[in-house]
Amino acid sequence: MPTHPFDTAIALHAEADNRFSGHTSAAYANMIGPFGGVTAATLLNAICVHPARLGDPVALTVNYAGPVADGPFTLHAVPVRTNRSTQHWRVDLVQDEAIACTATAVFALRRETWSSPEIARPEVPDAPNVPVNAMPARVVWFKQYEMRFVQGGMPDFRNPPPVDDTTHHDTTSTLWVRDEPPRPLDFPALASICDVFIPRIFLRRQRPVPAGTVSITSYFHADAAQLAAQGSQPVLATACAQNFRNGFFDQSGTVWGSDGKLLASTHQVVYYKE
Repeated sequence: MPTHPFDTAIALHAEADNRFSGHTSAAYANMIGPFGGVTAATLLNAICVHPARLGDPVALTVNYAGPVADGPFTLHAVPVRTNRSTQHWRVDLVQDEAIACTATAVFALRRETWSSPEIARPEVPDAPNVPVNAMPARVVWFKQYEMRFVQGGMPDFRNPPPVDDTTHHDTTSTLWVRDEPPRPLDFPALASICDVFIPRIFLRRQRPVPAGTVSITSYFHADAAQLAAQGSQPVLATACAQNFRNGFFDQSGTVWGSDGKLLASTHQVVYYKE
């Protein structure tokens, strides 16, 4: 059976001394370097496959210190502290003896406790009732996802507004999304989907603007059983910006399962040049 492109992209080979070797995937190429979501997934995967791993991920922060070049890389994944039910990690992605990305993560053994949701999933049509959107072919990684936008899809850049346009365009995107071809959801795939949103400044300015994620933090509210129940069904993802200022903007998002339960929440800060 052929390997799914996502599994190929995050595949790692264990080396000595908490190190793993990997290689970027052409299937997840972005405008420059690889898609940041698959990089985050690869960093998380280094912990998921580490023999010292305890439990499942609760939080992941990835800082993109520099561009990731197409080609081989080394990951150094270290459990910096292990407690009875939580475990703290640091992961570095190194290319040509320079750090390109750093990550910290918290894993935990979850236990049954009182639980209650605070927010509700947006009311939207079911995925089969929303058409699949065609995304720009020049961005290769878009081909690896099936996207069904309810709102806030890619703007039409053929006739952008004037640079001095002051119209307050909404930055909210809501879409059904899953891997293409369909693949059962797991934690690395969920980490990647947390970064699947087009840059919010594209929506606000209604024009292509050079932009790149500087730091992303994702919180995983689901456990492994929830993800297994989700299978390869689409998840509902929504995101919006709060502020654009002096070359940086933020983005907050949520990812919901087909059963209406919150799987993850995510926050990032993005550099832009406008």
